[in-house]
Amino acid sequence: MENLLSLTTFFPLVGAAILAIFLRGDDAEAQRNAKWVAMGTTLATFIISLFILFDFDPQDTGFQFVEEREWLLGLTYRMGVDGISVLFVMLTTFLMPLVIAACWDVTHRVKEYMIAFLVLETLMLGVFMALDLVLFYLFFEAGLIPMFLIIGIWGGKERIYASFKFFLYTFLGSVLMLVAMVAMFVDAGTTDIPTLMGHNFGSETFSLLGIQIIGGMQTLLWLAFFASFAVKMPMWPVHTWLPDAHVQAPTAGSVVLAAILLKMGGYGFLRFSLPMFPVASDLLAPLVLWLSAIAIVYTSLVALVQTDMKKLIAYSSVAHMGFVTMGIFAINQQGLDGAIFQMLSHGFISGALFLCVGVIYDRMHTREIDAYGGLVNRMPAYALIFMLFTMANVGLPGTSGFVGEFLTLVGVFQVNTWVAAVAATGVILSAGYALWLYRRVVMGDLIKESLKSISDMTKREKAIFAPLVVATLLLGVYPALITDIIGPSVEALVSQVEVAVAEHETATMVAEVQE
Repeated sequence: MENLLSLTTFFPLVGAAILAIFLRGDDAEAQRNAKWVAMGTTLATFIISLFILFDFDPQDTGFQFVEEREWLLGLTYRMGVDGISVLFVMLTTFLMPLVIAACWDVTHRVKEYMIAFLVLETLMLGVFMALDLVLFYLFFEAGLIPMFLIIGIWGGKERIYASFKFFLYTFLGSVLMLVAMVAMFVDAGTTDIPTLMGHNFGSETFSLLGIQIIGGMQTLLWLAFFASFAVKMPMWPVHTWLPDAHVQAPTAGSVVLAAILLKMGGYGFLRFSLPMFPVASDLLAPLVLWLSAIAIVYTSLVALVQTDMKKLIAYSSVAHMGFVTMGIFAINQQGLDGAIFQMLSHGFISGALFLCVGVIYDRMHTREIDAYGGLVNRMPAYALIFMLFTMANVGLPGTSGFVGEFLTLVGVFQVNTWVAAVAATGVILSAGYALWLYRRVVMGDLIKESLKSISDMTKREKAIFAPLVVATLLLGVYPALITDIIGPSVEALVSQVEVAVAEHETATMVAEVQE
């Protein structure tokens, strides 16, 4: 099918346009119509995206379904997917109908709420498909706007503070990336991402303001991109915007933030940092490995003392993203496979955990852990589903959470046993905070009067969780569904980095001998 990627990317805007132009009023019928239009649009987008997956050839390590046409101001519109990006596209289109279904009880400015999510879906899909630096940057930065509005308009009491903190952190991080992109264009003469992935940016050591820059231009460019992607992940210590954003965001906003938006940082490392700046990536990998290990332990300890459920799960997300960055910068097959698997798995698990919080928040209007206890007596279905995703978050074998963490630890162990040992303690700590949360909220006697009339999950809520349960268990017992698709592209990426690093080392040795 021609222009399949553009159709998938921009189809949500069709739904947004229908809502903006044709839907009038804010009565109950108009609200219901807005929800159904959004649901129909996201389901159609998911069905269209399935054609990408069905026609995708995992053995082809290049970009597929490539679209290219002249754009404005001499720029070129390029779209394409490879084994690394295609599954992030599927994750996005798979989750968005569930996100819309989770919004069904919203009554405040429903039309605008649905438009914000539809526009956000287009911008997120664009990030994973863009093959041009300018196009990537536009999608990457524009995604801030609808998320800023979702938190700022439909969030909690401190929503204005949280939305501005989210926006400023992520935007300021990206300013350096923009400067780096201009420098790359000047050096390579193109903004075409596949061309830049094969371009040799200078790695010769030079002096800048009296400081020796080992790795040369690559190091400076790598650091500029790192500033943006590390905030987006978010990595410790630039993670402080995330707990605030999660706590204030509405449930659907938290799901999108944790399940998809955080993955853009990891995707950026895979698409830019490793292939374009391989020497700098190899040089600075130990720094990232230790930052990741510290993040896993530190944020797990912080999670242990939280009193707000959303905040606890937000810190858990930072810890799990630590496994991702650790696996990426192990720069070997197991590490990268594990990092990508962990990102996809975390999309299902973290999204489900935020939905679990949303289920009881809708009933009790509080996220304080102390307000609950003994829910299993009134909500057995909820207790079962919450337990499944709690155990998946811990990394129980048989769930997708185990596969990602195990692969990343195997990959890192081959590179640095101390980092792997420190990170492994995070698995134990995650069991501590996750099971502590579950015991306090779900187990025990039902003694609080306010909880004695609480109702179990509705059919709609169970239907939202069903696909997430299937995905988490299926990938846990049959991880080849993911690894078979990403494997060849990851192998090609690792080989590319190894060759570039070996050539740099040889050139350095020759230069030293000549001196």
